[in-house]
Amino acid sequence: MESNGANNNNNNNNNNNETTPKRTKICVYCGASPGFNPIYVEAARSLAREMAKNNIQLVYGGGTVGLMGEVARTLVSLSGPDSVHGIIPEALVRYERDANYSSTIPDPSNPSSRPHTSSTSSLTVPEETVFGRTTIVPDMHTRKRLMAQEVLNGGPGSGFVALAGGYGTLEELFETMTWNQLGIHNKGIVILNINGFYDGIRQWINKSVEEGFIHGGNKNILVEAKTAEEAIRALEEYKVSDAALKLNWSSQ
Repeated sequence: MESNGANNNNNNNNNNNETTPKRTKICVYCGASPGFNPIYVEAARSLAREMAKNNIQLVYGGGTVGLMGEVARTLVSLSGPDSVHGIIPEALVRYERDANYSSTIPDPSNPSSRPHTSSTSSLTVPEETVFGRTTIVPDMHTRKRLMAQEVLNGGPGSGFVALAGGYGTLEELFETMTWNQLGIHNKGIVILNINGFYDGIRQWINKSVEEGFIHGGNKNILVEAKTAEEAIRALEEYKVSDAALKLNWSSQ
């Protein structure tokens, strides 16, 4: 009888797991600088507010400064620490975090231990109550791979959004676009084009199509939004281009 009861409980748990919908996850690429125009900071806050309204989780580069910190801090203030996961390479911790916050570093001698606070550690990350959960990784490749995996494992409407940023933001954005073109993923990619920041990129895409370097069907791999609400809706309605390659990456 106990065995049957245990089996029934296991079946119930499995059914519950199967019916629990996955939360939508958006990976946000953006600068570790706030920029000179406050309109960019407000765009980060607006995106976080829209994500909170729609119960969407944030995956981002783990910084606490610039637009990165603003979108994470705003979402945590509205939806709590569980709504944000930052992933940052070890080498960038001292450059993309605010030193005013204490650290939560796992004990390396005990992987199962909970993070502990240490204000003297050279590898400090911000408190979860302010910026959400932070994971330190060894390199940029691991950071990008883990951020993408979180999005791919997310619920409907999951995808990638780029706010304003510099070289790193564009590098991440273009790699994600390339992966979509190659059939590595089928998630939406949106630029939140505030103040015409991405007009030059859109012009380059149009020129590349005209000159035969980008297939016309792949012109809309990157979708433009002018507001945070439009960005969320664009991810929900995203359609993969018919020209995207149907390659088998399962063995990679």
